[in-house]
Amino acid sequence: MLIDMKELAPLLREVKTIAVVGAVDKPGRPVDMVGRALIDMGFTVIPVHPKRTDVWGLTTYPALGDIPVAVDLVDVFRAPQFCPDHAREVLAMDPLPKIFWMQSGITSPETREILADSGITVVEDRCTKVEMQAMGIGR
Repeated sequence: MLIDMKELAPLLREVKTIAVVGAVDKPGRPVDMVGRALIDMGFTVIPVHPKRTDVWGLTTYPALGDIPVAVDLVDVFRAPQFCPDHAREVLAMDPLPKIFWMQSGITSPETREILADSGITVVEDRCTKVEMQAMGIGR
């Protein structure tokens, strides 16, 4: 599914809190570079990883359902086969996030189908850092 990033820009400008699924702080990993960039851009970043408790010096939650605050965007750094389960996790969140974002190289028709009637915008195969910087979002 192609997303017109210009049409998505107003929604992205509302984003304040981003959950990063698959968060690890290993230098050189794309998730580390993007997570740190999102923090530097002024977003509240919430790392999600089933085993880690401290990524980027932040409290890290084992699952999306464990996050105690509202999340605007869920940024997924997991292989495509795991995305449908994360989409189901998202549907159990209250309130629902505005955007479910699969990073560069990640697409999932099943995830799109799961979230189709939820009102959540699904973005695939794009980098949050690159797109937000290109739109001048963040500081």
